[in-house]
Amino acid sequence: MFLFASCRPIACRSYTITKRSYTNLSIKHLQSLLDKSESNPRIIHQLHSHFTTAGLLLLTQEQDSKKLLLFNPLLRCYSLGETPLRAYLLYDQLQQLHFLSDHDKRLPPFDSYTYLFLIKATSNTLLGIGLHGLTLKLGFEFNVYVQTALVGMYIGAGNRVDAYKVFDEMPERSPVTWNVMITDLTNLGEFEKALCLLEKMPNRTVVSWTTLIDGYARVNKPKEAILLFRRMACDAIKPNEITILAILPAVWSFGDLRMCGSVHGYAVKRAFVPQDIRVTNSLIDAYAKCGCIQSSLKFFMDVPNERKNLVSWTTMISAFAMHGMGKEAVSMFKDMERLGLRPNRVTMISVLNACTHGGLAEEEFLEFFNKMVTKYKITPDVKHYGCLVDMLRRKGRLEEAERIALEIPSDQKAVVWRMLLGACSVYDDPEMAERVTKKLMELERGHGGDYVLMSNIFCGTGRFTDGERFRKLMDVRGVAKLPGHSQLT
Repeated sequence: MFLFASCRPIACRSYTITKRSYTNLSIKHLQSLLDKSESNPRIIHQLHSHFTTAGLLLLTQEQDSKKLLLFNPLLRCYSLGETPLRAYLLYDQLQQLHFLSDHDKRLPPFDSYTYLFLIKATSNTLLGIGLHGLTLKLGFEFNVYVQTALVGMYIGAGNRVDAYKVFDEMPERSPVTWNVMITDLTNLGEFEKALCLLEKMPNRTVVSWTTLIDGYARVNKPKEAILLFRRMACDAIKPNEITILAILPAVWSFGDLRMCGSVHGYAVKRAFVPQDIRVTNSLIDAYAKCGCIQSSLKFFMDVPNERKNLVSWTTMISAFAMHGMGKEAVSMFKDMERLGLRPNRVTMISVLNACTHGGLAEEEFLEFFNKMVTKYKITPDVKHYGCLVDMLRRKGRLEEAERIALEIPSDQKAVVWRMLLGACSVYDDPEMAERVTKKLMELERGHGGDYVLMSNIFCGTGRFTDGERFRKLMDVRGVAKLPGHSQLT
């Protein structure tokens, strides 16, 4: 009789159901409390206990509509919370309360929302299949919300065959249904299929377009993202803030300053700037990456300080570092400190990079590195140590850089050794290069560029036999060097 037999042991053994009268108004008040507390597990549990002891979760055919106003929102809170299994426990508990009472032995009068929330709570394929069968038995096969939840449930469980089967058999689909499918295909990199679905969709929404635009941008297909963005405009769909955040990486990948300005203008027109700080920060970043640090700085300065957050300051510091403007980055960092903002580890990476790429003195770099550790209590990771190694190798102090690299407490430090290998090439140090290459081979044996660079270092110092040895080693290990590419045509 019970769908979730394994949940039965928590039945109402510790509850005593009392006879209390609740008006529609008092039930609506309890429902309001539940809605306001959906992110607070402690209050939800207290309300659940109260509902149970007061008999408010004991459904009868006469009272179902009134009491479902409490049961379904409680189920929803559990299904969306950190412990979705509680949704199943609640459902099973209510069935037991129902059958242990003096009411008829038919199933409690749950509605489609009950099963919608249960489906959203499941990550177990067997439970999901059981729910699917039950919804068909109860006549919810034509309920678009339940069927959409089933599509999402099967996708989440990795069962795309059944997900697509449910989708294909749906007599009616909502925009949410289409978006679930488009999002999944995009995440799988099936862009042609996702685009085909988008074109078949009867009422395309901003979410549909944005999902695919973001997918193209994330896999470094800026041309396709921009073309789709323009098609979206032709379809009379107005981009929202999320669309702007999705298209900007594609814009700066192309270095399209004019389009960056157009997107900025649209964001101002729609009042996304300065209200949405995410859009503001992304535009600061985009202008810098399009090569116009002046526009980036002007836009940053136009934003009132009270609206800027740590990301805003970090983005601007990073922009200066990118353009080799070390002094400006340091000045910006100190302005941020004066306003009382504490940097995080990303901010520190940005300012350390600025010191290195901007040609500042070693003392200034070490001042920030020590401040990071002593004042801000940030434990350096491989990226911070990488900045230190980069600074030392730029000054030709390869032995110190090697010593630091050896002391980095991380397995993810191949990039640091690779940086040092490049310095060995610049300073013609084949002995150190061989030691560095040995470390790289221990970490990543499949990076073709390491073999090629090592071979070139040996050949450059007249050790042609050793150079040829590394070329042959590439072939033996089946390592290939990926060719470079450019978006310029």
